[in-house]
Amino acid sequence: MVVDQNYLEVKIFFISIFVYLISINISFADDLNFKKIVHLNDPWGSTFINSNELLITEKSGKIKLINLNSREVLEINHNLNYLEHGQGGLLDILFKDNFVYISYTENKGDRKTSTSIAKGKFNKKNLIFKNIFQAKPPIDSGYHFGSRLAIDDNHLFASAGERGQGMIAQDPTKHPGSIIRINIDGSIPKDNPKFIDKPDWLPEIYQIGVRNPQGLTLSPFDGKIYMSNHGARGGDWFGEVKKGENYGWKILGWGGKNYSGIPIGPKWKPGFTKAIQYWVPSIATSAITIYKGKEFSEWNGHALITSLKDQSLRKLIFTDLSNVKEKIIFKDKIGRIRDIQVHPNTGKIYFLGGDNLWLMEKS
Repeated sequence: MVVDQNYLEVKIFFISIFVYLISINISFADDLNFKKIVHLNDPWGSTFINSNELLITEKSGKIKLINLNSREVLEINHNLNYLEHGQGGLLDILFKDNFVYISYTENKGDRKTSTSIAKGKFNKKNLIFKNIFQAKPPIDSGYHFGSRLAIDDNHLFASAGERGQGMIAQDPTKHPGSIIRINIDGSIPKDNPKFIDKPDWLPEIYQIGVRNPQGLTLSPFDGKIYMSNHGARGGDWFGEVKKGENYGWKILGWGGKNYSGIPIGPKWKPGFTKAIQYWVPSIATSAITIYKGKEFSEWNGHALITSLKDQSLRKLIFTDLSNVKEKIIFKDKIGRIRDIQVHPNTGKIYFLGGDNLWLMEKS
């Protein structure tokens, strides 16, 4: 009877600890306030053009300007030769110095498409774009376009998915499955890998071996470019963009398997870039940012990772790469999260979640 009583007391103790830990997460989530700003149609990318206006792409082909105060939605005409095909359409968008950069699925005819990047001077009525990059070769596939944009000084970084072609990501004579680095005018930097120690690489390629990278951001703290990437059945990851290196797809599986259930390859092995954080099973990582702002100042320098399938926002403290700390901020509140933006003045966070633009702030 004494043993049973001790067992019961121990069990109650651990249950109470478990309930307490859960309550911490719930109470933290409940300290957040979510507001639905506007309804959209399959939104994909977003960018602030000032403290009150957000430019948004819809995968189906529209570019919209959102006034955050009045919630007015203005549709902007454009001249992009896009094709909405599977996961493709209008993708990421980035505003800088009165120019708009956009990645999109370019229609190359006969159902073939490329992940392309165009640039145009900002105009609220009509955006006239000119291509500054086209991923070659064009491919007949509706899968794995990537594609996010980030600007570091005068360089534009872009992620180009491998279009479901697997080992093409190991072929540096083709763009799909790589990180692209060009100058903001579309010219090629003279210190790209091809001109240093990778003569067989295409001149625009900065890194190879990625699958479907839908997160890319410049850290305002260390000036590095970070990215997130979809694995197959498992094996999503967050890591640093590194010049001339190789993340290993499809030699490496990053902990995932083929959809048939057959193993792909090891999680990592020497000679390939090692990610900072892996998720097995997959959470379907999407857009990322390195937080800097007032509203959640305790998060400054931390990575915020959004997800599609998992519908969560996760925070990573990665100053010590041997001891990366992860916390789920919220889950199942705003649907599949496609994009994340931090307000340049207030530090409040805006999401493209489901078919809506959301604001997250402290209660």
